[in-house]
Amino acid sequence: MNNVPTNPMKKIVCIGGGTGTFVTLKGLKEHPYKLSAIVSMSDSGGSNKRIRDEFGLLPTSDIRQCLVALSDERGGAGLLRKLFMYRFEKGEGITGMTFGNLFMAALSDILGSQAEAIKQTSKVLRVKGTVLPVSYTDTNLKATYEDGSIATEEHFIDEPEHEGTLKITTIELEPKAAGNPDAIKAILEADMVVLGPGDLYTSVIPNLLVDGIKEALGQTKAKIVYVMNLMTKYGQTYNFTTKDHMDALEQYLGNVIQHVIINTTPLPKEALALYEAEKEQTVIDTLENTATCTVHKGDLIGTTLIEKTASDTLIRSLIRHDSTKLASMLVSIIEE
Repeated sequence: MNNVPTNPMKKIVCIGGGTGTFVTLKGLKEHPYKLSAIVSMSDSGGSNKRIRDEFGLLPTSDIRQCLVALSDERGGAGLLRKLFMYRFEKGEGITGMTFGNLFMAALSDILGSQAEAIKQTSKVLRVKGTVLPVSYTDTNLKATYEDGSIATEEHFIDEPEHEGTLKITTIELEPKAAGNPDAIKAILEADMVVLGPGDLYTSVIPNLLVDGIKEALGQTKAKIVYVMNLMTKYGQTYNFTTKDHMDALEQYLGNVIQHVIINTTPLPKEALALYEAEKEQTVIDTLENTATCTVHKGDLIGTTLIEKTASDTLIRSLIRHDSTKLASMLVSIIEE
């Protein structure tokens, strides 16, 4: 009997956090790839602050969102997805908390390990892939601005109390964080690595600051793709163009990004007006192909305005990438 060669399933690693990584994973899980999500662990806002301060755990919101994005939606799992994303609007002490965050906090206490709690939650949700904290070090972000002022903790960078038009000159982790060996291994073995979409200085770049991650991205043979944000971010990327985003990434990563994905469809006027009130605007495209980087452009936005619950105290994006459209473009890149 002849041995029939089999093609191993290609591996895609998504690096980031928050709703951007959720959207990317949700679309990619419909395709035949082995998926891993590497998640930032420096979030300190909203329920994550309480998870860190009251439970002594690393932030769980981004992990929860990735687990839900990769969950099996057949049968009763759809109900579990809704349950894990449910945010309490009543109840003294739990208003604003999500069921998923509380579930993982309880499981971490029962099992004595947050890493084991993530693995067991993956089983509960029948996750199609792997969710990996970028680090298990308890660390915080520290941003220095062009006027010399400093903001510590992700929450105060994400929703600034200072003048949000100031540019961030440097951002770092205090204390320095050790890279999760499983995350580094996933990058080195990947066929494609996807950075973003997500807040540049609080979701994407924090992962690159962790020891071993930048080095792994420089060594991997994977195609490295950056999904450009739809909108600027007051306090982080005020008035940033697409090139400004790339320059900031190169400051921390070097020149390793080979593909950039950019939306070309105008956002609805209703959404633009709401963003303008928050001093945010569409990211102006100034990028062209170079000898080392290919720019991919197309219609990538969703058509639904996102509404948050009354108990959610954090600022959320109103318009997001469409999962199906984004996944289709990513598939075209990995298969080309």
